[in-house]
Amino acid sequence: MPTQPGAAAQPTTVLHLSQPVDGGVARVVVDLVRAQRAAGLRAVVGCPRGGVLADAAREAGAEVLTWRAGRAPGPGLPAEVLGARRLLRRVRPDLLHAHSAKAGLAGRLAACGTLPTVFQPHAWSFDAVGGATAALALRWERYGARWADRVLCVSEAERRAGESEGITARWSVIRNGVDLDHFRPGGADPDQDKARARAGLPLPTAFRRDGPLAVCVGRLCPQKGQDVLLRAWPELLGTVPGARLALVGDGPDAERLRRTAPPGVLFAGAAPDIRPWLRAADLVVLPSRWEGMALAPLEAMACGRPVLVCDVSGARESLPPGQGRLCLVPPEQPTALAKALGRLLADPRLLAELGEQARQHARTDFDVRRTTDAVTGLYHELLGRPRPLNQERISR
Repeated sequence: MPTQPGAAAQPTTVLHLSQPVDGGVARVVVDLVRAQRAAGLRAVVGCPRGGVLADAAREAGAEVLTWRAGRAPGPGLPAEVLGARRLLRRVRPDLLHAHSAKAGLAGRLAACGTLPTVFQPHAWSFDAVGGATAALALRWERYGARWADRVLCVSEAERRAGESEGITARWSVIRNGVDLDHFRPGGADPDQDKARARAGLPLPTAFRRDGPLAVCVGRLCPQKGQDVLLRAWPELLGTVPGARLALVGDGPDAERLRRTAPPGVLFAGAAPDIRPWLRAADLVVLPSRWEGMALAPLEAMACGRPVLVCDVSGARESLPPGQGRLCLVPPEQPTALAKALGRLLADPRLLAELGEQARQHARTDFDVRRTTDAVTGLYHELLGRPRPLNQERISR
């Protein structure tokens, strides 16, 4: 409705609909909320209870409303769509931003193109499943693209993957970013022993220093590929006998991974602050099966740590120029992963050089402020409103 004479203009309202409620998706939503509130937008988050998203979004300035939705597809979808429709009627947003597969499905079905809609896959749903389920997910993504004014990908590789599977959409690519004030090297604490002690790791003895430490940060689930890393680890120990591995995170695969883990692997559980683990690491490894653009490597690089990643969407775009030959391996290949780990962990000077390159790269290319400004600029474009001159948008 038009603003009445003398009435104060209402702020632009964005409804972020999200499932999952933890991991990288939750961090992206919270970063967006914080920036949008600072820019004068009204940010509302609809999400299920549990996880970290609701509390973190509320602390960042969002109004948080409960949206009951499971993570996996199933018979509850009609109720999830109805719940999303109720949120839309209650909030009356100017724009809907649906995050990940479930919210993208329910949100687009609820809105059906009645308001500007951004769908952000955060990795494609059809990569996460197989067989008939994957075929059904792909069929939906091809159809559902008509109800997104923009499909927002976090890497060019993610966009290309969608296009190659026959998804015809209006695309934007805005790469993920991290808070460079939060994720940074240890500063006055360059000594790794102190960081390792804060992370709960044993200090080196007077007679023998502990070996190099590899850290894997992520939800313990098939996507993140910790099982591949555990299969690679015994082979790596043949090259670097003193090497140690810490898995930081929790998830549905935790017990299964514990049962199959070789001796000496530390399961650290979920950490409210992963920075001590990143700073304690000699190398951060993420053996993912699929991604859009993972945050953990960006956070590690911002802390000055080299990373070893699998060649999935976003990985090549994450790495500093020239590091691909050393720090990129094919997914689901334990032997290739073990060989790459061995080359890196056996060479402290190389790790230090790669870590400094990573730090400079993160600070140049992955500032979250650039990401959030670009997303807000995209909103202004879709709403037909002027975009502030200091906002940079990366799009196609």
